[in-house]
Amino acid sequence: MPSESVLAKKQKYVDELAERLKAAASGVIVDYKGITVADDTALRKELRENGVEYFVVKNSLLKRAAEKAGIEGVDAVLTGTTAIALSSEDIIIAPKILQKRVEDSKEQFKIKLGFVEGKTISAEEVKQYAKLPSKETLLTQLVYTLQSPIQKLAIAISEIEKQQTA
Repeated sequence: MPSESVLAKKQKYVDELAERLKAAASGVIVDYKGITVADDTALRKELRENGVEYFVVKNSLLKRAAEKAGIEGVDAVLTGTTAIALSSEDIIIAPKILQKRVEDSKEQFKIKLGFVEGKTISAEEVKQYAKLPSKETLLTQLVYTLQSPIQKLAIAISEIEKQQTA
Protein backbone atom coordinates (compact mmCIF):
# COMPACT_ATOMS: atom_id res chain seq x y z
CA MET A 1 0.00 0.00 0.00
CA PRO A 2 1.46 3.40 -0.99
CA SER A 3 2.29 5.86 1.73
CA GLU A 4 0.13 8.89 2.49
CA SER A 5 2.73 11.25 1.01
CA VAL A 6 2.82 9.34 -2.30
CA LEU A 7 -0.98 9.36 -2.48
CA ALA A 8 -1.05 13.08 -1.70
CA LYS A 9 1.48 13.79 -4.48
CA LYS A 10 -0.53 11.74 -6.96
CA GLN A 11 -3.76 13.48 -5.94
CA LYS A 12 -2.11 16.89 -6.36
CA TYR A 13 -0.82 15.85 -9.81
CA VAL A 14 -4.30 14.63 -10.84
CA ASP A 15 -5.84 17.93 -9.67
CA GLU A 16 -3.25 19.96 -11.62
CA LEU A 17 -3.69 17.80 -14.72
CA ALA A 18 -7.47 18.16 -14.51
CA GLU A 19 -7.07 21.96 -14.45
CA ARG A 20 -4.75 21.81 -17.48
CA LEU A 21 -7.30 19.67 -19.33
CA LYS A 22 -10.10 22.12 -18.50
CA ALA A 23 -8.01 25.09 -19.65
CA ALA A 24 -7.03 23.46 -22.95
CA ALA A 25 -8.90 24.44 -26.11
CA SER A 26 -7.91 21.07 -27.55
CA GLY A 27 -5.92 18.00 -26.71
CA VAL A 28 -4.66 14.91 -28.50
CA ILE A 29 -3.84 11.63 -26.78
CA VAL A 30 -1.23 9.54 -28.60
CA ASP A 31 0.56 6.20 -28.42
CA TYR A 32 4.23 7.12 -28.85
CA LYS A 33 5.59 3.54 -28.86
CA GLY A 34 6.97 3.63 -32.42
CA ILE A 35 8.93 6.88 -32.17
CA THR A 36 12.70 7.18 -31.80
CA VAL A 37 14.36 9.46 -29.26
CA ALA A 38 15.54 11.81 -32.03
CA ASP A 39 12.03 11.99 -33.52
CA ASP A 40 10.53 12.54 -30.06
CA THR A 41 12.96 15.38 -29.37
CA ALA A 42 12.13 17.00 -32.72
CA LEU A 43 8.41 16.56 -32.08
CA ARG A 44 8.62 18.11 -28.62
CA LYS A 45 10.57 21.06 -30.03
CA GLU A 46 8.05 21.66 -32.83
CA LEU A 47 5.10 21.44 -30.44
CA ARG A 48 6.76 23.75 -27.91
CA GLU A 49 7.52 26.33 -30.63
CA ASN A 50 3.83 26.30 -31.57
CA GLY A 51 2.58 26.76 -28.00
CA VAL A 52 1.54 23.14 -27.46
CA GLU A 53 2.30 21.41 -24.17
CA TYR A 54 3.32 17.74 -24.68
CA PHE A 55 4.14 15.19 -22.02
CA VAL A 56 3.99 11.50 -21.17
CA VAL A 57 1.36 10.57 -18.60
CA LYS A 58 0.34 7.45 -16.72
CA ASN A 59 -2.94 6.03 -17.94
CA SER A 60 -4.46 5.74 -14.46
CA LEU A 61 -3.65 9.37 -13.61
CA LEU A 62 -4.97 10.66 -16.95
CA LYS A 63 -8.17 8.67 -16.46
CA ARG A 64 -8.78 10.26 -13.06
CA ALA A 65 -7.88 13.75 -14.31
CA ALA A 66 -10.18 13.42 -17.34
CA GLU A 67 -13.05 12.34 -15.10
CA LYS A 68 -12.39 15.31 -12.83
CA ALA A 69 -12.27 17.65 -15.85
CA GLY A 70 -15.56 16.25 -17.19
CA ILE A 71 -14.08 14.74 -20.35
CA GLU A 72 -15.86 11.46 -20.98
CA GLY A 73 -14.76 8.44 -23.02
CA VAL A 74 -11.03 8.81 -22.46
CA ASP A 75 -10.58 5.64 -20.39
CA ALA A 76 -11.43 3.42 -23.40
CA VAL A 77 -8.12 4.29 -25.11
CA LEU A 78 -5.86 4.34 -22.06
CA THR A 79 -3.74 1.28 -22.70
CA GLY A 80 -0.08 0.98 -23.56
CA THR A 81 2.16 4.03 -23.82
CA THR A 82 0.36 7.36 -23.58
CA ALA A 83 1.34 10.97 -24.14
CA ILE A 84 -0.88 14.01 -24.43
CA ALA A 85 -0.58 17.28 -26.33
CA LEU A 86 -2.55 20.26 -24.99
CA SER A 87 -3.13 23.53 -26.81
CA SER A 88 -4.63 26.40 -24.88
CA GLU A 89 -5.54 28.59 -27.86
CA ASP A 90 -5.41 27.03 -31.32
CA ILE A 91 -7.52 23.87 -31.69
CA ILE A 92 -5.91 22.92 -35.01
CA ILE A 93 -2.16 23.11 -34.37
CA ALA A 94 -1.74 20.01 -32.15
CA PRO A 95 -3.76 17.72 -34.48
CA LYS A 96 -1.88 19.10 -37.50
CA ILE A 97 1.60 18.49 -36.05
CA LEU A 98 0.75 15.08 -34.59
CA GLN A 99 -1.03 13.84 -37.74
CA LYS A 100 2.07 14.77 -39.75
CA ARG A 101 4.14 12.71 -37.28
CA VAL A 102 1.76 9.75 -37.73
CA GLU A 103 2.21 9.92 -41.51
CA ASP A 104 6.00 10.30 -41.23
CA SER A 105 6.29 7.30 -38.87
CA LYS A 106 4.30 5.07 -41.23
CA GLU A 107 1.53 4.71 -38.63
CA GLN A 108 3.83 3.44 -35.82
CA PHE A 109 3.11 6.60 -33.84
CA LYS A 110 -0.69 6.59 -33.34
CA ILE A 111 -3.37 9.05 -32.36
CA LYS A 112 -5.70 7.44 -29.83
CA LEU A 113 -8.24 10.17 -29.22
CA GLY A 114 -8.68 13.91 -29.06
CA PHE A 115 -10.88 16.46 -27.39
CA VAL A 116 -12.01 19.94 -28.28
CA GLU A 117 -13.40 22.25 -25.61
CA GLY A 118 -14.06 19.33 -23.26
CA LYS A 119 -15.79 17.03 -25.79
CA THR A 120 -14.00 13.90 -27.02
CA ILE A 121 -13.43 13.33 -30.71
CA SER A 122 -12.27 10.16 -32.44
CA ALA A 123 -8.85 9.67 -34.02
CA GLU A 124 -10.54 10.07 -37.41
CA GLU A 125 -11.99 13.42 -36.34
CA VAL A 126 -8.55 14.51 -35.14
CA LYS A 127 -7.31 13.70 -38.65
CA GLN A 128 -10.08 15.91 -40.10
CA TYR A 129 -9.07 18.79 -37.81
CA ALA A 130 -5.49 18.34 -39.02
CA LYS A 131 -6.64 18.96 -42.60
CA LEU A 132 -8.15 22.34 -41.74
CA PRO A 133 -6.13 25.43 -42.68
CA SER A 134 -4.28 27.26 -39.92
CA LYS A 135 -5.77 30.21 -38.07
CA GLU A 136 -3.57 32.65 -40.00
CA THR A 137 -4.65 31.18 -43.34
CA LEU A 138 -8.32 31.42 -42.37
CA LEU A 139 -7.88 35.04 -41.27
CA THR A 140 -6.12 35.85 -44.55
CA GLN A 141 -8.96 34.27 -46.52
CA LEU A 142 -11.50 36.23 -44.48
CA VAL A 143 -9.72 39.55 -45.10
CA TYR A 144 -9.47 38.78 -48.82
CA THR A 145 -13.18 37.88 -48.96
CA LEU A 146 -14.13 41.10 -47.18
CA GLN A 147 -11.74 43.22 -49.24
CA SER A 148 -12.67 41.81 -52.66
CA PRO A 149 -16.09 43.50 -53.09
CA ILE A 150 -14.66 46.86 -51.97
CA GLN A 151 -11.79 46.51 -54.41
CA LYS A 152 -14.18 45.66 -57.27
CA LEU A 153 -16.35 48.66 -56.40
CA ALA A 154 -13.31 50.94 -56.46
CA ILE A 155 -12.29 49.59 -59.87
CA ALA A 156 -15.83 50.06 -61.22
CA ILE A 157 -15.97 53.67 -59.96
CA SER A 158 -12.55 54.34 -61.49
CA GLU A 159 -13.70 52.96 -64.87
CA ILE A 160 -16.88 55.05 -64.78
CA GLU A 161 -14.82 58.13 -64.00
CA LYS A 162 -12.47 57.38 -66.93
CA GLN A 163 -15.44 57.00 -69.32
CA GLN A 164 -17.00 60.28 -68.19
CA THR A 165 -13.78 62.25 -68.59
CA ALA A 166 -13.06 60.79 -72.03
